[in-house]
Amino acid sequence: MKSVTEELSKEHGVLEPLQTAHSIEGQILELKETLNQHATFPVILIGHSWGAWLSYLYATRYSGDVKKLILVSSPGFKLSAGEKTLEERLKRLSETERKRMKTLLNELAHPDESANEKFLKLAILAAKADAFDPLLYTNDILEAQFDIYQSVWKEAEQLRANGELLELGKKITCPTVALHGDHDPHSVQSVQQPLSRVLSHFRFISIKNCGHRPWIERQAKDKFYRILKQEIYQRD
Repeated sequence: MKSVTEELSKEHGVLEPLQTAHSIEGQILELKETLNQHATFPVILIGHSWGAWLSYLYATRYSGDVKKLILVSSPGFKLSAGEKTLEERLKRLSETERKRMKTLLNELAHPDESANEKFLKLAILAAKADAFDPLLYTNDILEAQFDIYQSVWKEAEQLRANGELLELGKKITCPTVALHGDHDPHSVQSVQQPLSRVLSHFRFISIKNCGHRPWIERQAKDKFYRILKQEIYQRD
């Protein structure tokens, strides 16, 4: 979210923590340490994709630290969400690209020394499938670290599968808003419906003609920033 950080930093103090731990617990503690050192509590946490889940999980642990939670393009909370996301991505690619994505997924199931390189190629294919009408942009993937992704996402999927991910949401006390593009491969229903059942102060905002990364979308970028800034200033 480098572009988002740069835009928001024109008006606000902004931190963009880098997660390096190989477990959810480790990443939560990394975030806590960074905020303790550099932030003034309570904070507004803005998380994109996996970062949305990490922010959500942080707020279940340290509810007093968080003034507001903004979840951008969150993965789905329903059990079947992961499979449906992959299906949707594959549908949006050409036949050649679909074959390439499936090959990369199969190879990454048995990672070797080239796993990071393959993971980056997979991320680029996914980004293409995830976008609706993208502007030209520089790749904001800092570094492909497949070992971190593999270990953390495996834990996260288990939390989703056993229902604990949603159950933990009952501990969140701050206002929470989800911003979600209508072209995001993670379906609106897999985010809006589950969270509305467990969060006491929750709103969902759908953004038209918008994919998984709103800040690169030609037709949605301005609206995304306008909504995001309104949510930062708004007193719930």
